[in-house]
Amino acid sequence: MGEEEAMNRRCVVLLSGGLDSAVTAGIAREEGYRLYALTFIYGQRHHREIESAKKIAGSLGVKEHKIISMDLEGITLSSLLQSGEEVPDARDDMGNGIPSTYVPARNIILLSYALSYAESIGAKAIFIGANAVDYSGYPDCRPEFFRALQEAFTMGTKTGLQGKPVVLRYPVIDLSKSEIISKGMELEVPLEHTWSCYRGGEKACGRCESCRLRLRGFAEIGMNDPVEYRA
Repeated sequence: MGEEEAMNRRCVVLLSGGLDSAVTAGIAREEGYRLYALTFIYGQRHHREIESAKKIAGSLGVKEHKIISMDLEGITLSSLLQSGEEVPDARDDMGNGIPSTYVPARNIILLSYALSYAESIGAKAIFIGANAVDYSGYPDCRPEFFRALQEAFTMGTKTGLQGKPVVLRYPVIDLSKSEIISKGMELEVPLEHTWSCYRGGEKACGRCESCRLRLRGFAEIGMNDPVEYRA
């Protein structure tokens, strides 16, 4: 592979350490992209997922893994942040309404960083593991949001004005959690290294919305989750 061809196969992946982002990275790898990953520390309640992101990046052969620190505390409110209220247990109507774990405009902020990075390294695509099927109801995880953001990517960048905008990819957007898990197993993504719990700790809580969605996904395919739970 020549240098120019290699440049054309670069992509930026938002790698949170969670199930959806890990499988998304696996999909990008399957498509032949060279992975450049971004993981963010933004004031979240724990850093357990950061360690997971490092392990996943190593397992998937990520070319470069950058960990970006920023501080959203003091300018926004969310129970996911250290300064926020306690993370609640899962609701019976998950996906209906916006929960307290929503971080205002988080995906806009993170994808802005990703876009700047992608343009700088000549990456042709950005992959994000957003999901709008088995999810908590966040407004910035919907297809219409990403379609609107793609327009901004095209209109607001040098590559966009040159007719070669960075393409925003969200390949698990329409998959159920069980389908995402099955895809990860097919692609040999190290699901045992992923972390979904909002509360952190040595073992996942099993009660927050993210844990409940994950456990339900594994149960639907008759598999045990490789991650340990407190409850």
